[in-house]
Amino acid sequence: MKIDINCDLGEGSDLKSCIRDTQIMPFISRCNIACGAHAGNRDIMRLSIFNAQKHHLKIGAHPGYPDRENFGRKSIKLPINLLLDSLFQQIEQLQFLTTEAGVLLDHVKLHGALYNDAEADRLLAKEIISLFAKEYPSLKIIGLANGAMESVAIEKQCTFYREGFIDRHYLNKDKLAPRNLPGSVLNNIENCLERAVALAKGTDFTSYYGTPLKFSVDTICLHGDNPAALKIAKALVKHLQHHGLNIQS
Repeated sequence: MKIDINCDLGEGSDLKSCIRDTQIMPFISRCNIACGAHAGNRDIMRLSIFNAQKHHLKIGAHPGYPDRENFGRKSIKLPINLLLDSLFQQIEQLQFLTTEAGVLLDHVKLHGALYNDAEADRLLAKEIISLFAKEYPSLKIIGLANGAMESVAIEKQCTFYREGFIDRHYLNKDKLAPRNLPGSVLNNIENCLERAVALAKGTDFTSYYGTPLKFSVDTICLHGDNPAALKIAKALVKHLQHHGLNIQS
């Protein structure tokens, strides 16, 4: 049995930040590279692509709100045409660099507040999915399992990967616990490993409120900016293998 592991990378402020990213890369199967709006820059993107190639990872775009001050984790009001133009420019920039490196861009995954806003607003989800379907029909779309993006992507006949989070609590099967809730981010390695197996196998795990949840996913996410990310990543491979799961895109 296989499971895909994705990680949000390229979100540092300088090239030295890529060192930590490369330490995580051997333990995942795909990476989502920040496109310079909420974090990263052209040099970081280029080096991230180079390092991902060395580790044979699938490479995806990780666009978000153009708001570096808040790391893209604060909802901002933009006219829809400006938001879509920003997303297009972000993906274009990364795709230019992947083409330059001789590798195909594989997927796209929204970042932070925009990820959550698209799940909370079906009309926004439709606008974003329509952009992806028109401009990037070959790209897989990664988004929250059981959410609005998944539903719209199915309607648009887009390839969609249902995502689950091993280091975030859930309120219910289609909503993450907001980061401002105490304990919403899981830093305990054992808890993250147990969550990974539950999501990969579609078995029970506990919601933020202590109620049982159960659903299966196509890919599980480890946040690269989680303080325990490297420790979790190192333990993840052996733990999954112990439960009959191999990491594979």
